[in-house]
Amino acid sequence: MSYRVHSIETAPEGARDDLAKACERYGFLPNLLGVMAEAPTLLRGYLGLMRLFEESSLTPTERQIVLLTVSHENVCTYCVAAHSVIAEIQKVPAEVIQAIRDDVPIPDPKLEALRRFARAVVIGRGHPGKAALDGFIAAGYSEANVLEVVLGVGVKTLSNYTNHIAETPLDAAFAPAKWDKVA
Repeated sequence: MSYRVHSIETAPEGARDDLAKACERYGFLPNLLGVMAEAPTLLRGYLGLMRLFEESSLTPTERQIVLLTVSHENVCTYCVAAHSVIAEIQKVPAEVIQAIRDDVPIPDPKLEALRRFARAVVIGRGHPGKAALDGFIAAGYSEANVLEVVLGVGVKTLSNYTNHIAETPLDAAFAPAKWDKVA
């Protein structure tokens, strides 16, 4: 099955406003959103959940760690590349981005606890285990942060799975950060 990458003009009517707003926000229309436009409710849900995740108490760096980690664990080449670029724009330290891409510990212990916890949530399919949960809380995160990570895992899983199924082509804007998981 081949999915079309919609433009604002070719998208179903129910997706056009969301695509126009996204294009205005990002300066271009990411292929992921063009693919999601095929199902306007998916597009609307993804964008809405992403806005809510951005309102969480996690910092921009912490949010990108969650999004990158989930994408890495789900082996989503599109999202690892996209969020590597977005993280760089948001001033996430290069060594943090590279650690996640290379699947090695982040030098900062608190941020590493976040990476480990997000990874445990994905690998455990929502059952991170007591040690991962305790380590996350011991690093200085709250019970609310636990649930905010769940939100980040959920929203990123929507895009990761969409990209897997649709084989979304990587945008030129994200091409410099192209990524393939090393076995």
